[in-house]
Amino acid sequence: MMNNGGHSSSAAFRCLVRRKRVDAATPTTQTLATQQLARKLSLFDLVAIGVGATIGAGVYILVGTVAREHTGPSLTVSFFIGGLAAALSAFCYAELACRCPSAGSAYHYSYVCIGEGVAWLIGWALILEYTLGGAAVARGVVPNLASFFGGVDKLPSILARQTIFGIVVDPGAAILVVIITALLCTGIKESSLAQAIITTVNISALVFIIFAGAYLGCKTGWPGYEVSSGYFSFGVNGLLAGSATVFFSYIGFDIVASTAEEVKNPQRDMPLGIGFAVSICVILYMLVSAVIVGLVPYYALDPDTPISSAFAGYGMAWAVYIITAGAVTALCASLIGAIIPQVSVGTLLSFTVVALSILILRYVPPDPFLPSDQQSNVSDQHLDAFETDVAGIPLIQNDVAQDKLRRRKLAAWSITMVCFGILVVVAAISTEGLSSILCFILSGIGGMLVICCLTVLNSIDQAGTKESFTKSGGFMCPFVPFLPVASVLINTYLLLNIGAQTWIRVLIWLGVGVIIYIFYGRGHSLLFDDVRRPITHTNDDHADATLS
Repeated sequence: MMNNGGHSSSAAFRCLVRRKRVDAATPTTQTLATQQLARKLSLFDLVAIGVGATIGAGVYILVGTVAREHTGPSLTVSFFIGGLAAALSAFCYAELACRCPSAGSAYHYSYVCIGEGVAWLIGWALILEYTLGGAAVARGVVPNLASFFGGVDKLPSILARQTIFGIVVDPGAAILVVIITALLCTGIKESSLAQAIITTVNISALVFIIFAGAYLGCKTGWPGYEVSSGYFSFGVNGLLAGSATVFFSYIGFDIVASTAEEVKNPQRDMPLGIGFAVSICVILYMLVSAVIVGLVPYYALDPDTPISSAFAGYGMAWAVYIITAGAVTALCASLIGAIIPQVSVGTLLSFTVVALSILILRYVPPDPFLPSDQQSNVSDQHLDAFETDVAGIPLIQNDVAQDKLRRRKLAAWSITMVCFGILVVVAAISTEGLSSILCFILSGIGGMLVICCLTVLNSIDQAGTKESFTKSGGFMCPFVPFLPVASVLINTYLLLNIGAQTWIRVLIWLGVGVIIYIFYGRGHSLLFDDVRRPITHTNDDHADATLS
């Protein structure tokens, strides 16, 4: 009788899942299904989108600023360290892009793994970032275009900035936004083609900088590396500070994850696209920085136009036009990606949530009762484990189920305490005016907490879907739990050191988002339609279980 009851409950569970999937075929959902995004993007398209959105105008400015203030000639090493930090987040994005191929990117991942409230805040923060980032990028195009016309004063009136009632109006930026918006509305394939063309021009400009600069450096003996202060002019602290700054020049690869629903083969191409995009950016950044700081001593670099000024100093004023073309196309590519690589709180928050989502999926996988559009991505992977927990099973198997529950609770608490420990460590290190003794004590306590909880997580078996998911061709983030925790640590450090004024503005924006969610979003949530309905056990259920 126990076995019959187990089969009946198992069949009932399968029946419920099937019924919910039948519900997904209602006219409303069928209408939505016909409006799904077309899968037209290839691996090349993904790499072009990722590189184009990542290599913005920041590299044309950060080279001078970071070398002068933080690193000196060792700028190349800082770009390498920043690239490694970005790669940690890229690994996490790659796995989630395979597990949950949805256009929602970080919003969708946090919705599935953490909850609707957190997902709302992540989406709300990214709205602010994309809006301000797009506006800032658009405003930066006109001053660069002025170089082709011989100066800002010679710009056509339709592009020149005007002051109306004390407000500066930039018609050139507005025209560019309209053109880019129209391009994106034509379809993903057309916009990705434009992105590929713009990215090709941008990369060509960077390749020109590398080869022309290498020729000048070999001809002049690389004077920038012969400074009296040595290669590490500002020491290790300056090197790490520079790495934290240039990390923002890698932000943008995550835009690849938002195109998941439009990729022909997402499980294969998403991780490859993200990996290739980050790798190309790391190589280009390192080579450009190595050339520029070698041509001109770091203290003589122009903080605003370091690259063009370096070539102009060697009598190559004509090269300024090529470099300016690269800067303009980089701005256009960043605008298509709707992102700017400086002080991006929303993206850092999403990076952190994505890393935490990996830990949750591996150790505390979400409940199969999710909205219908998510069941096919998540619930199938955990169906068997959940059936074992809920079915009427013998006492021995029931003990196993209870043991699983205890391990889930232990893993959940360990993940929570790891986050708390990281926050304590980073806060102690980042707080100015804190005595060295107190900083050492707090850092030690937080560090020990992180190490102990990591040890516990490493000893807990990960979700049983790992092997089957790997066999199905899906990418798995390596070195879990250590890699995601390292990503959370780096992102938290960058977040806490991003500046008080920026945080004040962001907190005001997030506060508005919380109010909207509490008084409107929560009451109109689609989760209210996902009701767990009672099930009537029938003989058909047993037959269903036998057939399945």
